[in-house]
Amino acid sequence: MKKKLVYVIQEHFAKHHHYDLRLEKNGVLWSWAIPKEPPLKPGIKRLAVRTENHSLDYADFEGVIPEGEYGAGKVRIWDKGTYELINEKNYKLVIRINGKKLNGEYVLVQFAGGKSSDEQKNWLFFKKKEKH
Repeated sequence: MKKKLVYVIQEHFAKHHHYDLRLEKNGVLWSWAIPKEPPLKPGIKRLAVRTENHSLDYADFEGVIPEGEYGAGKVRIWDKGTYELINEKNYKLVIRINGKKLNGEYVLVQFAGGKSSDEQKNWLFFKKKEKH
């Protein structure tokens, strides 16, 4: 059985409203900023921009980041639960999310061919179609 790891999405009311996807990996929270509401069903793809890792205790953070600090604004937990890593290879993560809002298999895939460091930060996040 695969280990269940921390999964959280924090809604961030910063200068630009967005959602922060965080997945426990290698003892930290790998993080992506998603400009629009995360996909609840298959067929919706969202840009996910890789950001800096956060400490595991940040998974429980809700509150206000003060003006003048990086990421200033209100943060609230939008969804939380666990996830299992199903597959990881060639800049692609396939995970099973067990949250209150998001459930099922999801994919994070890095854009191919990014030459600059900014392009290498861009990923797609989407829910896989369920097999019947």
